[in-house]
Amino acid sequence: MQSSEELIRVLYDELHRIAQREHRRAGSPNTIQATALISEAYLKIRQRTDWDSDRHFLGCAATAMRHIMIDAARARLAGKRAAEVHGYTRAIESQAATAADDAELAGLGDAMRRLAVADPRLAQVVDCRFFAGLDERETGFVLGVTDRTVRRLWVQARAILYSGLAVAD
Repeated sequence: MQSSEELIRVLYDELHRIAQREHRRAGSPNTIQATALISEAYLKIRQRTDWDSDRHFLGCAATAMRHIMIDAARARLAGKRAAEVHGYTRAIESQAATAADDAELAGLGDAMRRLAVADPRLAQVVDCRFFAGLDERETGFVLGVTDRTVRRLWVQARAILYSGLAVAD
């Protein structure tokens, strides 16, 4: 199998598509740009060399991107709390919109962490389907299960995440 560096070169267009989707999904104008997101993800996964397939690599890259976006949202939320303590002024409308977006992203990160603890396989399905954009067949290949199993796990994972996010509100 190829190294992380080789896979980044070969799969850059697909990684850029995943990064753009993550950037749009985050919704905040202060989020990391797609190219920077790819670079950050590469730094997280570059040492690994045991890739099963291109899809396995893309799934791990998508998970790394999700972690980076959630960490950035949490850092912005922490910065806003510090700014309020120090009395910095900001535009109220943009602060409220960004805070809501960042809070939602941080909430999703918390829900994914709880899901990964409760059932790591369900979290892998969400990473593959939602964050990497893989279809049922591709997800099944990455996880070593059938399309039907992926479909069942996907329904279960979405239900758990939805209930976890609803409780957090």
